[in-house]
Amino acid sequence: MHNFTQNGAQNRTDMAGVRPAVRVVAGHPSADGAGVKIHRVAGFQSQDFSPFLMVDEIRSENPDDYIAGFPPHPHRGIETLTYMLSGEFEHQDHLGNRGAIRQGGAQWMRAGRGIIHSEMPHQPKDGGAVGMHGFQLWINMAAKDKLSKPDWRDIQPEQVREIPLDGHGSLARLLAGEWQVNGETERAPLLDAAAHASVADIRLAPGAQINLPLPEEHSVLVYIYRGALDSGRGVVDRGNLVLFGAGESLQLRAPENAPEAGTGMLVLHGKPLNEPVAHYGPFVMNTREEIEQAVRDYNNGTLTE
Repeated sequence: MHNFTQNGAQNRTDMAGVRPAVRVVAGHPSADGAGVKIHRVAGFQSQDFSPFLMVDEIRSENPDDYIAGFPPHPHRGIETLTYMLSGEFEHQDHLGNRGAIRQGGAQWMRAGRGIIHSEMPHQPKDGGAVGMHGFQLWINMAAKDKLSKPDWRDIQPEQVREIPLDGHGSLARLLAGEWQVNGETERAPLLDAAAHASVADIRLAPGAQINLPLPEEHSVLVYIYRGALDSGRGVVDRGNLVLFGAGESLQLRAPENAPEAGTGMLVLHGKPLNEPVAHYGPFVMNTREEIEQAVRDYNNGTLTE
């Protein structure tokens, strides 16, 4: 569980227990689906990332960059968590699940043995503002769970637990995991879905600082999507991910002169799986043989059986 504290001065927590920023992983432009332009940070072969595999960010005001979406495609062996800051995405899958998440909402999907789904953007029909800003996280599944039954769930913005952190606009939006905020235990709406992962959207006003006690055995990743983060080893701009080392707590601070009126971050942590990773396209398994079996199952129509 994780305790949020904020103060304007230097935090007086025992610095010996604070997780150091050990590596900055730069995001890079890429494309996926039917040509959707994305900004990607991948760590499939990094135990520092585990249980996370990848962070994709879609951010554009030009519909040509994303309108083609992600037509039907398969997955096996992973979970995904999609979170929208603006715009709307609709999920459909072979199980008959269908649902669109609005601005501020999220959806979780467990591929398990196999799922075939599509994710398509919606545009306003009333001539309103266009544009899309959102994320998809790939979360690895333990070997014992990779052939489990697929599942899906969405949460709308009003279901997200949103907690003010100060009087200056700093807040936490809790998506997955259990958190302790202001002395109270808070259960994020996707607590029972993403079993290995905790995810929060943390937004800090310029100069604001928070301290998050986290399980010492967990990996901790912070993806900056707005402004910049004072990492303790320099200022890291948006579009980059910071990996933190061992420690009892995580300290995050928005620079006083943070652009874009503050800092926005996805804070991710989870217990590493410590298992081999074999990855090919939409499939993530433990061995190359399992990947080849997934490809055969998809080609002969038995992936979802």
